[in-house]
Amino acid sequence: MLTSVLASMRLLMTTTDGVTKSAGWLVFWPLALVAVFGILTARGGDWPMFRGEPSLAGLASTTIPDKPEKLWEFKTGGPVKSSPAVVAGSVYVGSLDQSLYCLDAKTGVKRWSFKTEGGVESSALVLDGRVYFGSEDSYLYALEAGSGKLLWKFQTGDKILGGPTWVSSPKGDAKWVLAGSYDFKLYCFDAITGRSNWVFESSNYINGTPAVANGRTVFGGCDALVHVISLTNGSVVKQFDAGAYIAASAALSGPYAFVGHYENEFLCYDLEKGTNVWSYRDRGFPYFSSPALTATQVVVGGRDKRLHCLNRKTGEAFWTFSTRGKVDSSPVVAGSKVVVGSDDGFLYVVDLATGKELWSYEVGRPVGSSPAVVDKRVIVGADDGMVYCFGTKGDL
Repeated sequence: MLTSVLASMRLLMTTTDGVTKSAGWLVFWPLALVAVFGILTARGGDWPMFRGEPSLAGLASTTIPDKPEKLWEFKTGGPVKSSPAVVAGSVYVGSLDQSLYCLDAKTGVKRWSFKTEGGVESSALVLDGRVYFGSEDSYLYALEAGSGKLLWKFQTGDKILGGPTWVSSPKGDAKWVLAGSYDFKLYCFDAITGRSNWVFESSNYINGTPAVANGRTVFGGCDALVHVISLTNGSVVKQFDAGAYIAASAALSGPYAFVGHYENEFLCYDLEKGTNVWSYRDRGFPYFSSPALTATQVVVGGRDKRLHCLNRKTGEAFWTFSTRGKVDSSPVVAGSKVVVGSDDGFLYVVDLATGKELWSYEVGRPVGSSPAVVDKRVIVGADDGMVYCFGTKGDL
């Protein structure tokens, strides 16, 4: 079954990369991709890290209701920039009040919290019963997921704002955790012991989460470079000069990497050929949002106060959706819908095919956190210090 699904997926990716001819196909192919993604995820009700999985594609394996209801909210002591991770019925999310929280996913009741010495903007990674996250105090932490007990911590030279990711070791006998720091370095740790495997040093801050696929990790930095690094030993495979510093995380699909930068441009790179496939420029505003990828579309937020849906092959715009504030939140595609926050204080659900608004909820403060989408629910943080859960009450 799995082999046939993967074969179909390869066919889908090679035969639908051109310009879509109708709105119906725009909906069908993303749904097909989401369905396959759902089969390949270990648990359909999990969202274990920023963007859902290591390639950072931002695709949910579930749909969301047409008119979501607020199911619960949880108050922290500071703005919530961190994007939630959801695993086995628990929500893990950081706050600028210097804590990481573990909440019951059905009720929002706190199970435990862990205090650091700095704000926790980093999103958490949940892997094999452990939780990994960074803090503005410069440490990467590993906790026991069930209790919040500290297992190990590693001090870098500066704050860690981006979330960690993971990969299996080249020999397949261990799992490794990767995280970037404002000390200009990307670190690779053994997930169990915290032992350093290798360190790659760039020439400026690393702000985002490194994307992982096909034996390499890809990330941008404030050195204006897109770095393609071997996961075996941390050596440079390729580097692309983006022309401006990169605060957002890249997303990977096949040989392609997609990322925006501070000088108002969103880019697609071919990692195998070492070429810039296309670039998208609209109005003069930066991109801090990370993209969601379907088989034919790229969906990304901009500081021009809009959500952009682009043709994945050409970079031409299918549609744009306007909000009243910058969109630093990274969108998630769930079936035929896109969910994203905005600094105008709203959480939006938009039709993937047309860009039409389907639903919105007024938080009242900026929503820069990126949503987690699990079990037909949306969980997201906001600058009012709250973590919100939306869905259908009958599904709990």
